[in-house]
Amino acid sequence: MSQNILFKYFNSKQSGDLELLICEDSKEAYELESVAKFFKRDVLVFPDFRAGFGDDLRVFKEELHQLFSSLRAYYTSKKKPLVISPLKTLLFNLPKENLLNSTIIEFGEKIRLKNFKEQMLFWGYNFVDMVQVEGEISFRGDIIDIYAPSSKMPIRISLFDDEIEQIKYFELESQRTQKDELDSFLITPAFYSLNEEEFNTLNKKIELSEFDSLVKDIASLGLWHLDESASNFLENKNVKLIRNLDTLLVDAYALNNPTISRECFNLELLPEADDFKELVVVDIHTLLKVHKDKKVTIIASNEAVMKQAGLFELKNITEVYAPYILNILSKDELIISLNKPDKMRRRRKSSILLDDLKKGDYVVHEDYGVGIFEGIEKTEILGGVKDFIVIKYVGDDKILLPVENLEVIDRYISSGGSTPVLDRLGKGSFGKLKDKVKKRLMEIAGQIVNTAAARALIKSPKINVNKKELQEFQSLSGFDYTQDQTQAVNEIITQMSSGHIMDRLLSGDVGFGKTEVAMNTIFAAYKSGFQSALIVPTTLLSAQHYRSLDERFKNLGIRYSKLDRFVSAKDKSSVIKALSSGELDVVVGTHSLFGLDFKNLGVVIIDEEHKFGVKQKEKIKELYHNVHLLSMSATPIPRSLNQAMSSIKTMSQLLTPPSERQPVRTFVKEYGEKLIKEVILRELRRGGQVFYVHNSIDHMPIKLGELKALLPSLRVVMLHSKISAADTEKELLKFEAREYDLMIATSIIESGIHMPNVNTIIVDGADRFGIADLHQLRGRVGRGQAEGFAYFIVQNKENLTDEAKKRLLALESNSFLGSGSVLAYHDLEIRGGGNLVGDAQSGHIKNIGYSLYLRMLEDAIKLLSNTMETERAKVDIKLTISAFISDEIVKEDRLRLDIYRRLSACEDAVEIYEIQEEVIDRFGELDTQTKQFFELMVIKLLSLDKKIKSVSNYGQNITFTYMNDAKESIKSDSKDDDDIVKAVLYYLRNNKPKVL
Repeated sequence: MSQNILFKYFNSKQSGDLELLICEDSKEAYELESVAKFFKRDVLVFPDFRAGFGDDLRVFKEELHQLFSSLRAYYTSKKKPLVISPLKTLLFNLPKENLLNSTIIEFGEKIRLKNFKEQMLFWGYNFVDMVQVEGEISFRGDIIDIYAPSSKMPIRISLFDDEIEQIKYFELESQRTQKDELDSFLITPAFYSLNEEEFNTLNKKIELSEFDSLVKDIASLGLWHLDESASNFLENKNVKLIRNLDTLLVDAYALNNPTISRECFNLELLPEADDFKELVVVDIHTLLKVHKDKKVTIIASNEAVMKQAGLFELKNITEVYAPYILNILSKDELIISLNKPDKMRRRRKSSILLDDLKKGDYVVHEDYGVGIFEGIEKTEILGGVKDFIVIKYVGDDKILLPVENLEVIDRYISSGGSTPVLDRLGKGSFGKLKDKVKKRLMEIAGQIVNTAAARALIKSPKINVNKKELQEFQSLSGFDYTQDQTQAVNEIITQMSSGHIMDRLLSGDVGFGKTEVAMNTIFAAYKSGFQSALIVPTTLLSAQHYRSLDERFKNLGIRYSKLDRFVSAKDKSSVIKALSSGELDVVVGTHSLFGLDFKNLGVVIIDEEHKFGVKQKEKIKELYHNVHLLSMSATPIPRSLNQAMSSIKTMSQLLTPPSERQPVRTFVKEYGEKLIKEVILRELRRGGQVFYVHNSIDHMPIKLGELKALLPSLRVVMLHSKISAADTEKELLKFEAREYDLMIATSIIESGIHMPNVNTIIVDGADRFGIADLHQLRGRVGRGQAEGFAYFIVQNKENLTDEAKKRLLALESNSFLGSGSVLAYHDLEIRGGGNLVGDAQSGHIKNIGYSLYLRMLEDAIKLLSNTMETERAKVDIKLTISAFISDEIVKEDRLRLDIYRRLSACEDAVEIYEIQEEVIDRFGELDTQTKQFFELMVIKLLSLDKKIKSVSNYGQNITFTYMNDAKESIKSDSKDDDDIVKAVLYYLRNNKPKVL
């Protein structure tokens, strides 16, 4: 917390000569930037460049590009901005101004292609067939694609002979250019703006470098050999430290052979600021009431954010529209930001991935069945222009669906990926098919509901915990919980204290914090006087969870133990006795826990439930039928399945990675002994371990021999499905205890293994894996706080199929998978559904599609459990206004479709304003028609709340018709669209409904 320190410093008017502020890391740098921007200071933030002296810099290319871009902005600005930099970034000499020059190309200018190619080579650009990442350039006849590091997007230059005929931005995913042409473009170097002589001189130094890298070139080692062309950025500047960073400095010097003397960092600290407090804003309205006599400023990125918070008319309050976050309280002043940190922000994804829907794809309409999506079509109706979805059926019959009602269609997904049969309009055949499926679904739903009803009658242990005690326990974890974790813990404890028995499924990827949620559950049981049992399918998981228990409970007086095949007979006997006498509070173990006698068991937690056999699952339910049950799974729960099961089995999901989790740096490489050797050695040098995935069991001993020949002292363990379960567990435990450096295995490591010390994975023959498998394998590393590295190895890049190339490019170009994650998650969603619904249903799923099948299952369960809601009312909006998301704002049909879909699924106005805020962020300021569409969706929801069945207008006269046919009319200021919208919204927000 250091914003208050800088706020006080700026507030005291002493800061005019401050040129450089040094802080701990990127997170702190951006927090301090917010303070500087509030005081209207020009400010530049340097990235957190954490390389060690002599490291291969290819891995840090992104940070280097950001650093050079920031340096260039600093050098070229007439009035020097305040620089805020993390400490480690300033440990090395940085390039001088002459190495960061840029060049402008203009429409109509002539290019000498040979000279231009040489210049780009000397400037560090990588020549490729297809541009994918910053610092790449492609020459294809009269087309040049270039992705300059400081550019928001790559550009495409079209030549007519040697003259620049056109310059346009283009999108990486589609490789399609945007409509607007550019008059000129600034090309910055990929690394340094060198001429031929400087390039050759630097290359010679790098060839003779004592530093080791996979490839010795400017990209990997250039910064370490700039010599007199680099300088100490600290020199001749007024520098301050935000607080004492001595410990960090000592650590940094231990890791580096710095070119800057330590004395440079004996700097002045900014004074403490106890009279300025940093706030956590929970309830903004209460805060405004309490501090109404102070000078109040509210910061929001745009008007939509203000509306989300319910702030419509502000009096005596200063509004600041800016994207930063600052919450400060002093005796005279209150500053509140409504913005949320980007890192924690999760955009709502469409449930059926409609953003990936394209013309020709199959969709399912809940009334008309399977059709083909034809696109979005504009049509004039009631004097206003609206958007409709066109769906084609057998015989070229079509329906037009208003975009506001997109919730009635789903993308067609089959469990086996088979091609569906199109339905015919007007014959009622789809209705008959639905009836047949519904009959079978009622049987399945009946079994589910009966099981749930039997459990609901059982008197359950009442488990609760003092809120303060729980907060203290959470603070001992040493990290901030994600929003999802906090919500999951609250849901579990609320349910366990209700008197009803809990049967909850907690889903989240490994490393997303499921174990910590389980620890909270156990802590609450302990505080309520109950025992807990944590059941796992393998000894390895038992050992992992036992360490977690030890870490979290050893100083709290909670007594815990484990029970698995590696516990001696004597110890096993004493554990069993301690459980029956109540001397033990918690036990973790495998099936050894079945059939034990507990004195006062309150909760059973099952990890990786899907790995237990059917009989074992039944046994667990039999043995522990009168206690709370929490099942944990790393398989994602499809949203639609979550809804289907929610009335009888409660669910929580962890979708947000921990804030300290870093992206896994991913490389696709051709096989080479030198590469494999260096990758393994680099991981061992930092004290880590390596997974080597090789999917041929027969060839695996040969591969093991090759690795031993490369590195004779390497300690290697080999695991695959032909090795017995007992031996596999033994060897895994030894590997986890660091008795081995490298594990060579088949893709059995794909799920269920959490080893924070394994931070490099090498996948041999990566082109033979699917994108979901590669994404899962990459997810095995980088699970602790160390950065993960994934090397996808292919034998020959030239022989790759186009499909394999596309998969690997998507993975290499996106640490968190971008477009590739759609495929990976899509695949996982279907597999997750199979696990929870059962594979026997694939025939029904094929006929009506996965999404509609689950929606019908949800209805069947609700009907049988008497939780069926009355059919949601509809509102008919007949306003003579033009309202649609403009293709000038959102150019791609698929993106407009996704936004329409998400808006149609919203259940309150705040959600609509959240999506509006996102659209402004992604696509810029909205035009009138787009703004009016968002307000139209708000009108729809507010009307439903007020039980209004239609809203219509004739000129300025607006009529509201209620469900009981009562009518009320109002008059707008004019018949202009914006006045009609304004009048309708005012009425809906400020008048009581006319229906009792």
